[in-house]
Amino acid sequence: MTYAEKNRSALKKLTGYLLPVILTFLFLYFAFVNVDLKKSFYLISQTSILWLFIYVIVFFISHYIRALRWKVMIKSVKSDTSVFNLFGAVMIGYGVNCVIPRLGEVYRGLFIGRWEGISRTTMFGTVIIERIIDIGSFAFASLISVYIFSGNLFGEVVWLKASLMIGFGLIFFITILIVFMVKYEQKFGFAIVKLLRKFNKKLSEKFSELFSTLVSGLSSIQDGKSIFIITFYTALILFLYALNSYFGFFMLDMQNYGNIDFAMAWVFMTISAYGVIIPTPGGTGSYHIISIFVLTQLYNFEYELGAAYALLTHFLSYVIFIGSTVAIIYFINKVREKKGIKKENFLSVFDYKPEP
Repeated sequence: MTYAEKNRSALKKLTGYLLPVILTFLFLYFAFVNVDLKKSFYLISQTSILWLFIYVIVFFISHYIRALRWKVMIKSVKSDTSVFNLFGAVMIGYGVNCVIPRLGEVYRGLFIGRWEGISRTTMFGTVIIERIIDIGSFAFASLISVYIFSGNLFGEVVWLKASLMIGFGLIFFITILIVFMVKYEQKFGFAIVKLLRKFNKKLSEKFSELFSTLVSGLSSIQDGKSIFIITFYTALILFLYALNSYFGFFMLDMQNYGNIDFAMAWVFMTISAYGVIIPTPGGTGSYHIISIFVLTQLYNFEYELGAAYALLTHFLSYVIFIGSTVAIIYFINKVREKKGIKKENFLSVFDYKPEP
């Protein structure tokens, strides 16, 4: 590698690290620039302990269901996978995302591959497939929001229609791609790799690796029953997410400031989810600005109350995800130590050589 290439590579890495930080500060500034934070923190100090407890319980249940869905997705690879290990990997993934966006998806595959002795290529594949399912489910959830919202949601959220068109376009493209991948695995993959190699050898190699990963992930879902159960769990996850948003309203006694119902929680859940998609650490800033927008512009709550809700719920997710990450790794390592098995950490899992 030449000196110029090293500089370009270093600059690219630096930009990759700095961009999420810059976006975070920009979103936070615009989210709270007109908010009396003193009043928001006062409202947070009045949080209902009972509803806080219920909120946290539902929060954990929703991610436990996500672990159950993942178990169904990989049952053909390993049928006796520990649900606790899967749940732990899910929480670790989100915990890492709270610090470095998207890196958590990598660690999910690494940790569960190490803990269960499964090919991490297959695990990465199932994580990618799971994310595709999530994108599709939230797109359909957004359409439901358009239907149940009392006004014109497309008019109120001007970027929503374009986002859905792009989302459904990607889903259609990915669906066609998946069909070809499954039906014509060798010919299709070879043809794409050969075509890309003419333009960029590194890109063709990356596609070949990604293609292999996706096929491995898809191969783990082999029957109609699994697809039905995955669909059921996906719907249940969305319901629990909305229920969590609904219970969050009661934490701050928002029923005393305006009308709240489950339909409102569903709309809030779907629109605020777009803030988490933006690559900031744990959705910091992007989640806040969209959450405040939904509560103030769509449902006419005061800015301070909307800010209090965004701050409180985001803080809880951070504490739960990062706290769970530390606790789960510590607990599983203790169990492995008693069995005479090597402990794992965020560095050692990269050295894992999975079975082919």
